[in-house]
Amino acid sequence: MRPIVQISLDLTDITEALETATMARRAGVDWLEAGTPLILAEGLHGVRALRQRFPGVPIVADLKTMDGGYLEAEMMAKAGATHVVVMSRAHPETLACVVKAGRDFGAKVMGDNLGEPDMVAAVRRLEDAGCDFVIHHIGYDERRGIAAAGRRMPSPLDQLREVVAAVNLPVQAVGGLTLEQAVRTPEYGAPLVVIGAPLAVDADSFRTADGNLEGSLRIICERVHAYGDVPVGKALR
Repeated sequence: MRPIVQISLDLTDITEALETATMARRAGVDWLEAGTPLILAEGLHGVRALRQRFPGVPIVADLKTMDGGYLEAEMMAKAGATHVVVMSRAHPETLACVVKAGRDFGAKVMGDNLGEPDMVAAVRRLEDAGCDFVIHHIGYDERRGIAAAGRRMPSPLDQLREVVAAVNLPVQAVGGLTLEQAVRTPEYGAPLVVIGAPLAVDADSFRTADGNLEGSLRIICERVHAYGDVPVGKALR
């Protein structure tokens, strides 16, 4: 699979989100993500605004769906999202509803294993449920809480190879990665590279990070795209 660069618009202001997305596209970013903070602040209006500004560009709606799966996926797909996110800890019926809505309305389903006691078993369940992609995710609060307690902060890289080997789906690793680590996730067999808080967005204020973000994103895109085809699933074993 050709590696993909996705920017997570973890912002609370639609104007800033659109400006950041425009800059990211100039830099070569492939997919745009309406991050959870943006969806909380703007809802369907935020997704519609992204779709209107960027026709034809894949848009991920990071709903983190736990219930009401069919309706949530349907609404986001009709607003212009091409990808929706459901949590592996949701009820199996919710997973089935999101997958069905994805098929009915032309959206791909990304299953997220955040908070699972067994991350590898979780991604297998997501694949069995019919998800199209897997997100291997160490949560924001989890990372900060563990670091505040003086313990080593967990990283998606800790189990990334096991997660990649467990499924035949493209994998995305999220949560506390440095820019260098994020860029290198295709080396683990995870071709979906996401750049978000705190890499592109300040993790405390949820505003666009200072500095030459466009220049940094251009370098990131060039490096990620240079990997060429990344084997997925069985091709790695």
